[in-house]
Amino acid sequence: MGSPRLLVIDEPSLGLSPRYVKENFQIIRRINESGVTVLLVEQNVRQTLGIAHRGYVLSGGRVVASGTSEELARHPELLAAYFGEG
Repeated sequence: MGSPRLLVIDEPSLGLSPRYVKENFQIIRRINESGVTVLLVEQNVRQTLGIAHRGYVLSGGRVVASGTSEELARHPELLAAYFGEG
């Protein structure tokens, strides 16, 4: 594929050391900055919100929260569930 417009990535941090997780997310960010839309499915919330424009949180197969990465990072229930805050 010479010029993809969409890249779908599922769990790119699974099983990787923290160093390679960071490197993977930097690469994903650069791909997106080059104009490619990226659909990222990931459980590493901190890393994902750091590069995402928009996010959706699924629980039991249903969307339980959505918004910009900034909105989700401030969402009280998500802070408690994923970051142990609140």
